[in-house]
Amino acid sequence: MDTHVTEIAPDVYRFSTYVSDADIVFNQFLVNAEEPLLFHTGLRLLFPLVSAAVEQVAPVERLRWITFGHLEADECGAMNAWLAAAPRAEVAHGALGCMVSVNDLADRPPRPLQDGEVLDLGGRRVRRIETPHVPHGWDAGLLFEETTGTLLCGDLFTAVGAGPASTEQEITGPALRAEDVFGATCLTPATGPTIRALAGLRPTTLALMHGPAFTGDCVQSLHDLADAYDERLAAEGVRLHGPVPPVPAARG
Repeated sequence: MDTHVTEIAPDVYRFSTYVSDADIVFNQFLVNAEEPLLFHTGLRLLFPLVSAAVEQVAPVERLRWITFGHLEADECGAMNAWLAAAPRAEVAHGALGCMVSVNDLADRPPRPLQDGEVLDLGGRRVRRIETPHVPHGWDAGLLFEETTGTLLCGDLFTAVGAGPASTEQEITGPALRAEDVFGATCLTPATGPTIRALAGLRPTTLALMHGPAFTGDCVQSLHDLADAYDERLAAEGVRLHGPVPPVPAARG
């Protein structure tokens, strides 16, 4: 396996490792600023590869923030390895996730982030956005790098296969095909509205954890994904409960 490095936006770097056994890429992202921030730690097994790749951009020991979307091995499995390699680094995660998991799992106390809280990295600013259960995980959330318009969107738009480092080709179709394989998204009445709220940020780059960085029409893609999940939720309701009967006309 090799980890490839791509600058997907000014000072935002993608570290991508294709795992052929799973036919999927695992991506981590570095926002290289005065206080460098890592989004996703990767699996523990991948730490030697990914940390060596990060060293091509910035010394690992300079890392100030270690972040991730939600508790899952590929998102935070190597968390303590990064903490050991970067003595000044703090884990920053949503307050709920810190309370229920990270306070116990991390080797150093984490920094809990509130919904909408901004970390000023010095030259770059990242905002925590809570997205509970979207696409999955009670503690789920994303980061938005405000100065470059980069949405670090975790497992949203997950696709299978190796793929390019970046693309302007549509990403909703591949995401729905992957959803047919994995069934990883929580379909609830909040799923579509949560994704549409992300479109309101008007991102210019979508940094996918399992797929290429997308630099096409990000707003439309988020609306398309939200619409597709709404349709699937409605279809599931019909399958379980049958068609909704018409409301009788009022008398009088």
